This record gives sequence, structure tokens and C-alpha cells, in this order.
Amino acid sequence: MKPTISIIVAIFNRKDELFELLNSLTSQTDKEFEIIIVDDGSLINLKPTIQSFEEILTIKYFRKDNSGPGLSRNYGAKRAENEWLVFVDSDVIVEKDYVENIKKDILVIPCDAFGGADKAHKGFNLMQKAISYSMTSVFTTGGIRGNKKSVSKFQPRSFNMGVKKEVFEKVGGFSEMRIGEDPDLSMTLWENGFTTAFFDTIAVYHKRRVDFGKFSKQVYQFGCARPILNQRHPNYVKISFAFPTLFFLGYILGFIEYFALERGFILAMYGLYTFLVFLHALFITKNISIAGMAVISTYIQMFSYGYGFLKSWILLNVLRMKPEEAFPKHFHKK
Repeated sequence: MKPTISIIVAIFNRKDELFELLNSLTSQTDKEFEIIIVDDGSLINLKPTIQSFEEILTIKYFRKDNSGPGLSRNYGAKRAENEWLVFVDSDVIVEKDYVENIKKDILVIPCDAFGGADKAHKGFNLMQKAISYSMTSVFTTGGIRGNKKSVSKFQPRSFNMGVKKEVFEKVGGFSEMRIGEDPDLSMTLWENGFTTAFFDTIAVYHKRRVDFGKFSKQVYQFGCARPILNQRHPNYVKISFAFPTLFFLGYILGFIEYFALERGFILAMYGLYTFLVFLHALFITKNISIAGMAVISTYIQMFSYGYGFLKSWILLNVLRMKPEEAFPKHFHKK
């Protein structure tokens, strides 16, 4: 018997992205699925976009006050009718066999939750492709977002994530965290004895941020969230989580070494890193402009995440602040 799935999309504004996502879902080889759109208090009217697909797709639309993506996904999950909940971000595009492959993989890979990779679509602009590279590269994230061989225990992320509905309900769904709510759910699943898996046939095209400023702000927030996650799930803390902070501090130390001691050994190491990132990005993307921008996006990612992690770690572990006090915008009351 085939699994049944409900695709849940929490969205804030992003009308054009929603159109592209729904358009990609119209081409699915497997048509048996429902879509639940949860409008998280958007400032623009999304209803006309959704209505244009109502005769082609099975769509339920709900609008609610803004509460952040996690609680909006919970809202949608309560209204889902099928046994598997599939969460995707509103800025992704799926391939035509996405639903078909999910159902195939569920039948052959035992798990309670699953996730897939993200990649850059050929239609993305150069900056989007550069940002996609830095978010999936072995030189930044270790490739954990795009390669099942890169991790021993896969953490599904909400841009491309599925969970059994009964399991989702048992653990209480997504937490009150606005940032980092998806790894928080993955680790909560593990702590309750549930299993996760990587499906390598269901990659999505993830647009992410369209400029470096927004990208910097996003990864800074990810960095702030990680020490909070470390407090909530101490059994899953890894030294690698601190690498961007060490990278950030090392760069500062390199300039101190250069000006105070008139030596450039540390900065030379960063020069080598930059060269390797450029060559690797050029090899992956086959485009010298993307490779150049990928160097910039890689440094933005490492510095912004590293600074966010350092700030959060000091606030939580040195100043002993509670996460809700240190980052009130990162939480929402259930």
C-alpha cells in the first residue's frame, strides 16, 4: 500500500516564490497528495495565487497571525489528513518525480522522518548559485546539507523534510524556536527513540536569499541558534559547530600577527583556503563569475555564522542569560 502524504508550506509574503513552487507541483508524476498552505500573517494577498491552482491541485489554504515558521507548520500539520507530513520552504522548486520518489523511498528505507538535499537550479541567478555553493560546500558546512555520505546521522531540515504524522504529534511538533526549529525537531526525535534517514532522490532547488546582505543576516541567526540548540540537546554537541567562530577569530588574529609581529603566516593560510574554495567552486559550477562570488559568500557565511555563534555562546554561558532573554525575537509563545 502506497504511503499518503500532505505537503505543508508555511509562508510569509513570497508570492512569486509560491507561484513557482505550486507550478512545479502541477507536473508531478504522482498526483496523489494534498497541499496545505499556511499564510503566516503575510502583508500581501496570497489568495489569488493559490486560487489559480485550485482546479489543478488539492490545496487547503489557511491564514493566521504571524508566529514564525515552526508554529505555522504545526498549525498546518493539525489540518493534514494523510499519514506523512512533508515540509518544504516556500522558496523551493521540486522536480516532477519528487512525490513519486518520496513514496518509493518510504517503502524501502525504514525511518520515522526523512530529509533530502538542496541544490541550485540552472535558472537561478549567479548570486543564488554562489550562495547555494557556500551552503552545501565541503569547505563550509562539510557538505552535510547535500550529501548523505557526509554525515553518520542525518538531520532533516524543514526546506525538504518528512515526518510520520503520528510521530510528529508524539513529540509535540516544532518547538517555539523561530530559528533552528528544524534541527531542534530532528534531535528531539532522536531523544525519543525515533529514526531519521537521508533520501538521495528527492533534492529540491532552494533559492535562499537573493543578496549578500540578507544572506549574512540569515546565517548570523543560524549561528545564534546553535548554542541554544547545544543547551537543549547536550548529547549532540559537536566541536565542529564552533569551527566558523574559530575561523572568524583566526582571521582577526591574522591581522594582529601581521601588524604587530610583521608576519603573515596566518593570513597566508587564509589565502590558501580562499584559493581552494575558488578552485572547488569553479570545478563544481563551471563558471568563473560564480566561483568568484562563491568566495565572497563563503566568507560571509563563515564570519556571520561565527560571530553569531560567539555572541550567543557568551550570552548563554558567560553572562548566564536564558535563551528567551538573550534572543527574544527567536522565540514565540505556543
